[in-house]
Amino acid sequence: MSTDTSQTETLVDNFGRRVDYVRLSVTDRCDFRCVYCMAEEMTFLPREKVLTLEEMHLIAQAFTELGVSKIRLTGGEPLIRRGVDQLLEGLGQLPNLKELVMTTNGSQLKAKAALLKACGMKRINISLDSLKADRFREITRTGDLNKVIEGIDEALAVGFKNLKLNAVILKHRNDDEILDLVRFVREREMDISFIEEMPLGNIDEHDREAAFMSSDAIRSIIESTYPLLSSSEKTAGPSRYWRFQDGHPGRIGFISPHSHNFCGDCNRVRVTAEGRLLLCLGNEHSVDLRAVVREHPGEIEPVKEKIRQAMKIKPERHYFNLAEEVKILRFMNTTGG
Repeated sequence: MSTDTSQTETLVDNFGRRVDYVRLSVTDRCDFRCVYCMAEEMTFLPREKVLTLEEMHLIAQAFTELGVSKIRLTGGEPLIRRGVDQLLEGLGQLPNLKELVMTTNGSQLKAKAALLKACGMKRINISLDSLKADRFREITRTGDLNKVIEGIDEALAVGFKNLKLNAVILKHRNDDEILDLVRFVREREMDISFIEEMPLGNIDEHDREAAFMSSDAIRSIIESTYPLLSSSEKTAGPSRYWRFQDGHPGRIGFISPHSHNFCGDCNRVRVTAEGRLLLCLGNEHSVDLRAVVREHPGEIEPVKEKIRQAMKIKPERHYFNLAEEVKILRFMNTTGG
C-alpha cells in the first residue's frame, strides 16, 4: 500500500467531523440470505444500474485524494462479484490509502484468502452468528458453516493478523452461543464485535423489538466467565473495545447503535453498489455519484466536487427506534454493510 504524504485536502462535515473512512459496496448480491439482512426472496439491482469496477475505482481514487485513508469493501458478499480481483489489485495501488479492508461472510475465503493478502488487504471481518451448523443454516438460510470456518482458518494460515468476527445476537435465537463465540476467537487469537441489530428494511421473519439484545446484556454474559477491562483503543469504525483481564491478546468489541449511540464521532460514509453516496446509515441523505461518473466518464474532478458538496448534508445522527415502523426501507445488503 503506497502513501503520498503530499496530499493535504480533507473532508469535514458541518459538525466538524473529519470523514476519512469509506465503506464501498461492490455488489448488492449475496450467496446467503441472513434473516436480519434481507428478505428470503430478494429483487436485486439490474446489472446496468450497478457501478462498473472501473467506476468504483475512480470513486475510490477520488476519496483518497480527498483525505480518505481507509476503504472497506462490503456487499452483499463482495467476493462473489465477477472481476473483483481486478478491483482489489487496483485499490491496493492507490496513493494515500493506508488501509484496505473487507467484510465478508467467509463463504469464498478459502479460495480467495491468499489473493487478498497479495493485494495488500490489511484486515478481514467475517460475519458469523452461530457455530451450530443447523442454526447457522437457519439464520443464513443458505450458508454452510464448515466452508466459513475453513475460510477463517485459511486466512489465518496465509498470514492475516487481527481477523475479526462480527456477530449479531438475537434474543432466544443465538444468545446461548455468546460464550461459544468468545471461546472460538480466543482459540484462534482473533477479535470479535457483537452488533445490535439495526432496523433496516422491512422483515417479517422475526420481531426486531422482541429479539433485541443490548451490548450491556451481552457483555454481562461474557464477564460471567471472562472478566473484561475497558479499553480506550479505537479503530476507524464504530466498535468500542474491551480486553480480557487474563491478558489474552484478543479484543471484544461492541457496536451499539441503540444503547450507546456512536454518532458524535462518526467519520464514515458509504457508497452503495449503484453509486449512492450515503451520508448516514440511519438516514436517507445521499447523493448520486453514478450520475456524475457516467456524465463525465474517466474524469475525477467532478466526482471530487460532488463528494465535497455532499459533506454539507451529512446529518448529525441517526434516530433508530425498534418500537416504531421502519423508516429506512433499504435492506442491509443494499446499504453495503
